[in-house]
Amino acid sequence: MFGTTGANPKLLLPITGAVEAATGLLLLIAPSILVELLLGEPLGSPAGITVARVTGAALLTLGIACWLARQDAASRAAKGLIVAMLLYNVAVVAVLVIAWTREGLSGIGLLPVVLAHAVLAAWCVAGLLMRAGS
Repeated sequence: MFGTTGANPKLLLPITGAVEAATGLLLLIAPSILVELLLGEPLGSPAGITVARVTGAALLTLGIACWLARQDAASRAAKGLIVAMLLYNVAVVAVLVIAWTREGLSGIGLLPVVLAHAVLAAWCVAGLLMRAGS
């Protein structure tokens, strides 16, 4: 995956875009279901549902930005987007691992989501290193 082809931001950006946009849409439409699959607990309040939907809107926006940048992956703006997605993916891994280890939260989707974000973070690093080497 991390060879010259796998690290290519032209693949990273549309894949990230599709995944994050889909997640964002799910959070906007059915936040309780997604959160329960991820953390094993339902959203318990209107405030929690609202925050989940705001998060969904943000993820949808990130997904669209990545999708639109897919044809211009060599630009400085795309590099900035990859750096931002690297920070986002690392933060998601950290937050979810802390939720699991300190809070005991664990749904059926937790491990796959943590692994997916770790792989995406590594892919961002590989893409940035490939850009630096060219």
